[in-house]
Amino acid sequence: FLYVDVRDSNVKYETPGSSIETIDHVALVTADGKSGLGHIRFSAEAPGAIPAMRVDGEGTAIESQFAAYWQDTAKGYRLEVRIPRNMLGTHVGIEVHNAGAGKTVISRSFSRNQPGRFVTVSAVLSSVAEGYVQRGIRLTITDRSGWRLAQAGGLSSNNVDNQYSVVPTGWQLIAYRSLLEQGKDDSLAEPDPSGRERQNYVARALNDEVTTIWFRNKDTGRAVVAVAQPVWSGNVQTGALILQQDTAAILSLTNESLMRLITLTILATLGAALGLLGYASWLSLRIRRLSHAADHALDDAHPSAEMPSANATDEVGDLSRSFSGVLQQLAAYNEYLRSLASKLSHELRTPLTIVRSSLENLDHEPLSDQSRDYTERARTGVERLQKILNAMSEANRVEQLMDNVDNEVFDLQKVIAATTGAYCDAWPGRRFVFHCDTSDAHIQGSPELIVQMLDKLIDNAVDFSKSGDEISIRLSRTGDELALSVTNPGPPLPDNMRNRLFESMVSVRTDASGENLGLGLNIAKLIAEGHGGSIRGDSIEGGVRFTIMLPAQPGPNVPGDTS
Repeated sequence: FLYVDVRDSNVKYETPGSSIETIDHVALVTADGKSGLGHIRFSAEAPGAIPAMRVDGEGTAIESQFAAYWQDTAKGYRLEVRIPRNMLGTHVGIEVHNAGAGKTVISRSFSRNQPGRFVTVSAVLSSVAEGYVQRGIRLTITDRSGWRLAQAGGLSSNNVDNQYSVVPTGWQLIAYRSLLEQGKDDSLAEPDPSGRERQNYVARALNDEVTTIWFRNKDTGRAVVAVAQPVWSGNVQTGALILQQDTAAILSLTNESLMRLITLTILATLGAALGLLGYASWLSLRIRRLSHAADHALDDAHPSAEMPSANATDEVGDLSRSFSGVLQQLAAYNEYLRSLASKLSHELRTPLTIVRSSLENLDHEPLSDQSRDYTERARTGVERLQKILNAMSEANRVEQLMDNVDNEVFDLQKVIAATTGAYCDAWPGRRFVFHCDTSDAHIQGSPELIVQMLDKLIDNAVDFSKSGDEISIRLSRTGDELALSVTNPGPPLPDNMRNRLFESMVSVRTDASGENLGLGLNIAKLIAEGHGGSIRGDSIEGGVRFTIMLPAQPGPNVPGDTS
């Protein structure tokens, strides 16, 4: 509500066609401290209700929400206005325009370019409040509408300038934000520049509710705790007390300890993780080395009992020593099998000669028919034993020949082609087919030994195939190597025997005669490795394929495909 009492002995009323400079009027000047000034003009044509005119850069317009009355007095005139509170800014002033003879006198309630605050801080109340605050505390007193009546004390400056300042940065700030609740922006804790506190927690206190809230600066961690308490005078609430405290010192020390704890925790976690990763990698490397050594030892014809980490005192060392013990026994067993053929051949040859000569002498003695049957059976058994001894002796001879053979460069395609024809005559019940996929199939070695190796593979293929089956022989070139393969139909190779097929005295046949001691594939392996190559056996669909890889030698081009 606005009340203005003007002393004027000659009141100039507004008449049709009169200008604003020739009439008396009152102007209400408002401002919010940020934008420009606003003017509400009150002038009268006669006493009574008058309109309120808003004057701005676009012209003049009636402000219908104002209710204004102009009354004459003995010494001048009186103006009373009812104004909606939300239409006033933070600053309010009055201008009285008195039109005289040839000029207008303007009286203002303010002397500067902008009017003063609508509600001003009481110096007396602020002085009283100063006695109740301590360092780092700010006390604010408002009226029932939130206008600031007094303010005392102040918060500490930003943590950046504080002697206890610890400002988290980088990864520390990320960890800080993830561990602690952010709180409200601390800028909301600052007094409103308009002089009227409109924060939510203050509004709740003005509605008779004690409220508490805290604010935090997201960059520095600065915290402010605020409490708003309603103030009553009897049964009427007259305002609110707002008490704010800056926890800069305590919080900075807490932040410093927290940052130190976070740093040490992360460093300890990284150290432990790196240590565990290094130990796991070291342990994995040892186990991998042990696994590779065991694989290589089992792949070798002469297993080595030396294992890595054998001198270690941990569980890996125990495992390594266990492997070494097993491999020692396996090496001894392999050495026994390797020398068994030569030992048996040497030890049985003399007794077998004695038995044969005795049977030959019995042929010159008078014997009954039954005795001659027994003698014939014994002679057949001696011949079978002789074949077994010859096979065992053959393996020993091959090993010796590989050391003393005269190597020559020859055409492997021609040798195999000629040998295939002999196989067709030797086993008419089988079909032999030879394919050559290369025009240059020269190798260095002994043709006789290569034929002997092929004989063993063909003999093996015939034994495991049936009458009418096709046995395929193929010669091809891959880079600097020649691949010679023999494929025959029959049962697949046993999985548990695949790595032992080429060992001495190992056989997968179920021959009741007992004449086969598994020396054929062993001899084939000796010849292949003696020529710098290798041999392997694979199960294929419907049969078995043995493949020999031999190093190729340069030679003249020859026709490539015969069958």
